[in-house]
Amino acid sequence: MNEPRPALQDQAGEIKLKRFLRFELLQRIEHLVMLISFTILAITGLPQKFPDAQISIGFFRLFGGIELVRIIHRTSSIVLMLVSIAHIVGVLYRLIVKRVSWSMLPVVKDFRDLYQDLLAYFGLSGEKARYGRYSYAEKMEYLAVVWGVVIMAITGFMMWNPILTTRLLPGQFIPAAKAAHGAEAILAVLAIILWHFYHVHLRHFNRSMFTGYLTRHEMEEEHPAELERIEAGHGHRDPAPDVLRRRQRVFMPVAGVLSALMLAGVVFFVTGEKTSIKTIPPGETVDIFVTAVPQPTPTLPPTPTGEGVVIESNTWSGGFEALFRNRCGTCHGITSVGGLSLQTYEKALQGGTDGPAIVPGNPEGSLLVQIQQAGGHPGQLTDAELQQVIEWIAAGAPK
Repeated sequence: MNEPRPALQDQAGEIKLKRFLRFELLQRIEHLVMLISFTILAITGLPQKFPDAQISIGFFRLFGGIELVRIIHRTSSIVLMLVSIAHIVGVLYRLIVKRVSWSMLPVVKDFRDLYQDLLAYFGLSGEKARYGRYSYAEKMEYLAVVWGVVIMAITGFMMWNPILTTRLLPGQFIPAAKAAHGAEAILAVLAIILWHFYHVHLRHFNRSMFTGYLTRHEMEEEHPAELERIEAGHGHRDPAPDVLRRRQRVFMPVAGVLSALMLAGVVFFVTGEKTSIKTIPPGETVDIFVTAVPQPTPTLPPTPTGEGVVIESNTWSGGFEALFRNRCGTCHGITSVGGLSLQTYEKALQGGTDGPAIVPGNPEGSLLVQIQQAGGHPGQLTDAELQQVIEWIAAGAPK
């Protein structure tokens, strides 16, 4: 009399194990590539944010110096931008061609779900919210990723291309971008460790981003409203093949043009600015006048450092005007080699054909500092003078 029971149990078990497709293969590949690139960016970026920490110093030594770490970091950023482009095109395809609902956007129900969950957490209700395809927490996390990628891309471009940036914006934007880039990186890492890991791996190990599927039992636990909608026959259905092909014929050329424009943006991101080596004026092009009779070399009064000009105050008129006239006047005085004249404060900030020589607040983005740090320049500053120049520019290059 009890023999049919195991069969019923088996049937119930099969129902519980019935699988529902949640993420397609391309979506899972996108996630995997983003996971890898984000992890590498975090591992190589945080040591640069805190370069004086012992663990950062050891990390740089492991890679033979910071230059390789920077190359790896920038390469990973390019990968992240490429996968972001693929994600944008994929989202547009699902919205325009397959006509899926844009269920990742916040709606009024999300606020009701949050209120219901708060009641449950504080013991004022015995029932938690019934989520649809995405819960409010998942939507918040997704939008945080979108926001983070946008912020990191903008600030990363500004730091990668400081000279190009300061042609459009004041020099103070470069250190501001550096601060925002580092702060957003810390926020992103903490969000992944404290929020994402808990909700996806610790509270319940959600395998759907790796397998693509959720069981019926998992759907009952995580997305009961979505399960009810699917079982009521209101789930998404792909359009008929002829309709799909007609939409694809319109979408594909537009997506191709859009992808080409975004890829061109990535190329410009990477190659938009010349390096300091390319911007050094070639010394052999300067005409040098040599008198037939040797003339005594003009000298300046001795300074506390033994040579150069006394810097009385950290301003242009307090000593840097005389310093540049003394060191750089031969090429960048009346002759203005490379279009750069250091005769006046305004001309110095204007720069030459290769960009601004002095970017207030940004020594790293100033061509003058880059060229002097490379060494071997005809008007080479001493180490003490260069350090004073860097401090002056970092202070905003006051006049």
